[in-house]
Amino acid sequence: MKTNGSKSTSTATGLPKCPTGIQGLDEITGGGLPRGRPTLVCGGAGCGKTLLAAEFLVRGAVQFGEPGVFLAFEETEAELKANVASLGFDLVGLVRRKKIVLDHVYIERSEIQETGEYDLEGLFVRLNHAIDSIGAKRVVLDTLEALFAGIPNEAILRAELRRLFRWLKVKGVTAVITAERGREQLTRHGLEEYVSDCVILLDHRVNDQIATRHLRVVKYRGALHGTNEFPFLIGDEGVSVLPITSLGLNHKVSNGRISTGIARLDAMLGGRGFFRGSSILLTGTPGTGKTSVAASFAQAAGRRGERTLFFSFEESPNQIIRNMHSIGLRLEPLVQRGLLRFHAARPTLCGLEMHLATMFKEIAAFEPAVVIVDPITSLLVAGTDSETKGMVTRLIDFLKGSRITSFFTSLTHGGHALQQSEMAMSSLMDAWLLLQDFEGNGERNRVLYVLKARGMAHSNQVREFLISNRGIDLVDAYVGPSGVLTGASRVAQTAREKAEALASRQEAARRQRELKRKRAALEQQIAGLRADYETEEVELRRVDEQAGARTLVLTGERTELARLRHADATVAASAPGKPNPKSQR
Repeated sequence: MKTNGSKSTSTATGLPKCPTGIQGLDEITGGGLPRGRPTLVCGGAGCGKTLLAAEFLVRGAVQFGEPGVFLAFEETEAELKANVASLGFDLVGLVRRKKIVLDHVYIERSEIQETGEYDLEGLFVRLNHAIDSIGAKRVVLDTLEALFAGIPNEAILRAELRRLFRWLKVKGVTAVITAERGREQLTRHGLEEYVSDCVILLDHRVNDQIATRHLRVVKYRGALHGTNEFPFLIGDEGVSVLPITSLGLNHKVSNGRISTGIARLDAMLGGRGFFRGSSILLTGTPGTGKTSVAASFAQAAGRRGERTLFFSFEESPNQIIRNMHSIGLRLEPLVQRGLLRFHAARPTLCGLEMHLATMFKEIAAFEPAVVIVDPITSLLVAGTDSETKGMVTRLIDFLKGSRITSFFTSLTHGGHALQQSEMAMSSLMDAWLLLQDFEGNGERNRVLYVLKARGMAHSNQVREFLISNRGIDLVDAYVGPSGVLTGASRVAQTAREKAEALASRQEAARRQRELKRKRAALEQQIAGLRADYETEEVELRRVDEQAGARTLVLTGERTELARLRHADATVAASAPGKPNPKSQR
């Protein structure tokens, strides 16, 4: 239910608006229906005319404090109360509190034909009394065909229609009048749409066995409005219109980062993972491991104590939990602790809008921090490419507005161009990962790319994507002259490189040993030469000592001989150039 709003709004030109309280409709109409004027809601059987009119009345009484009158010409009061109760509206309580007046007017067509007279004066008196009894501001008339079915004269019919619409304007109530759609005109009589100030056309169509309701504001006097056709749905909380054109890019962002649960993938994203509240797309062919990555993302959120809501459109929750056991992921504890909730449904169960409404309801009830949709491309069977993209846009906008991190998987088919997502919705995403198969040497291997990661530095390298009983790992792929090698080729190439490195190390060790041997031999030679040198040096000193000793002996002998020869001794004793003292005496 919505929060209380102001009783009225107005456009820039001052046209008073009456808010409906219906999700999305007030956005399309720029604030609501024209206040104090009649609005025509037309459409075929089963498109939701009565329920939309009833919700306009109920929300006016509950949210905006505006009592209302519901004048029915087909359904009785009991039938109307029971039908509206399916939307969660308590008409019985509102009637008891005098917030709403229900009145069933039975018109017998045969009686009109018998008398040939038709006058709305009695209806005006009855309606005026109901309005005045509770001070009603809103009125619903359902439907015009039942009211004017017995008038064969077209002139009288046109006059009475104009009289009815004029009376409602004079009374100053905001009226919603339902009418059945004609074959070539908006209504059967072709006049109601011209005398109404606002015309809303409802349509219930079936495409490929999928039923979808659409709404379009055909006419709105004095105000701008959305002119496109918007899908809407009827859920257990009323009518919901979610126009893609009304969504604004004004959501808040976070600088916080969260882990993917895969260490090497975090490293490729700057070592910190994705931004909190961002939208992430993982594309890949069947069997590449998209669901395994999503499960790892959910487990990482559980480790942080955050809730994850997992929407699965291909596998049942038990099947996902069982399959994740093969890669070492245990999701049962997260489910038991209330940190992980699965919602599984076939895409063909309902239309896109009902799927979207169900998602909104589950998200509002569980309040998750992470939402996983696996795979989003399964919803293509429930609508066209443009419809599915519109749904994804509304879902992403809702999740970003709630600051919820979203993780989408997308199935691509073999033979399609590289980096192609099924709905070309990659531009809506903040980050885009691609899982791809490589075939060669009789085997198929997986690689992962980070194609886009807004606002963060990320690796541009290819990583081989490995899944084992220990979980998911990313390893460096070998890039050589022949291209990228993965799997057995990468292992063989790595083995060859290791063998070459080992042989190189062994050769280096051999050369080191040879160098040591040569050094030892050289040092031995040097030691031998040094020993020879020292031996010769000792021998030379010995010879020098012997020569010195011999010289001393010879000198002594000469001295003694000179002494024996007196003259020679005197002459020998005299120093050269000095006079002999004895000769001077």
